[in-house]
Amino acid sequence: MVAEVHDTHHPVGASLYYEDQKPEARRYAKLFVAERIPKFLSHFERALQPGTGPYLFGDQASYVDLSLFQLLQGLGYAFPRATSRIAPEVPRLVALCDRVRGRERIAAYLASPRRVAFNEDGIFRRYPELDD
Repeated sequence: MVAEVHDTHHPVGASLYYEDQKPEARRYAKLFVAERIPKFLSHFERALQPGTGPYLFGDQASYVDLSLFQLLQGLGYAFPRATSRIAPEVPRLVALCDRVRGRERIAAYLASPRRVAFNEDGIFRRYPELDD
């Protein structure tokens, strides 16, 4: 999914600037928002079966939980409208991300100056015209 996020702003090639592939980016992002975000997040939602514990693999947090948190946060930055539309359909995933965010050391890191904010130089870039 992360590769597909990247491809929303570089669908033709990573060596080209976003500005050089805007029409293709719009077309790619439209499908990504309509089809791929719901498909992936629904898959992760199903993986979080009720009764298995607060985290994906039970009672202990794992790198997978942290990765899902980062993914949902990144999607929320890059595609805030699309992410807010699908969030009600993936309540266990949203709750998992809230639990990860609330972990003491994660919360401290997120509040610290060490945390690099999402920006237009990373994988999750916000181009409002791509968030339909």
